[in-house]
Amino acid sequence: MATEVRHWPRAPVHRLSRNGTFIVTAGTYLKVHHFQGEERLSFLEATLLRLADLYGWQLEAWAVFSNHYHFVAHSPEDAAILRKFIGRLHTETSIFVNRLDQKAGRKVWHNFWETQITHEKSYLARLNYVHQNAVKHGLVRVANQWRWCSAIWFERTASPAVIETIYSFKVDTVNVFDDF
Repeated sequence: MATEVRHWPRAPVHRLSRNGTFIVTAGTYLKVHHFQGEERLSFLEATLLRLADLYGWQLEAWAVFSNHYHFVAHSPEDAAILRKFIGRLHTETSIFVNRLDQKAGRKVWHNFWETQITHEKSYLARLNYVHQNAVKHGLVRVANQWRWCSAIWFERTASPAVIETIYSFKVDTVNVFDDF
């Protein structure tokens, strides 16, 4: 009887050969809630925003949580810089929470997944998915109540027609890794 050979990848394949628009998700190691509380969530969000700007990623939507985050962004010309951007984000935020918890060297982040978005409807649905993620996880009843996501900013800066269009997209069938 032949033995079935299975390949169990240790990490997702990152296909960043060209620029474009991406949805990115990252989760903490073992799904531990390292970023519980205002101070930690605010630090994670501020670091994400600062480093996105530094590395030339134009954020369109973001949401950060105690054990994961999502964002939709347009890449700079060299999309492969995402590895450095995420690496620095994970390093800086790990050092921060490990210092608070007095756990130097503890592994905080597990991995990240990115998908290039190539169709307009997919883009709009994923924007809404990220905005609505705190609702999906049962943290708030309305997206703009979650302080650590872009829904509040989006609703203040976009036109009513754009808001209505994006919020009309169904998110229950959007395929995003979100097992947190």
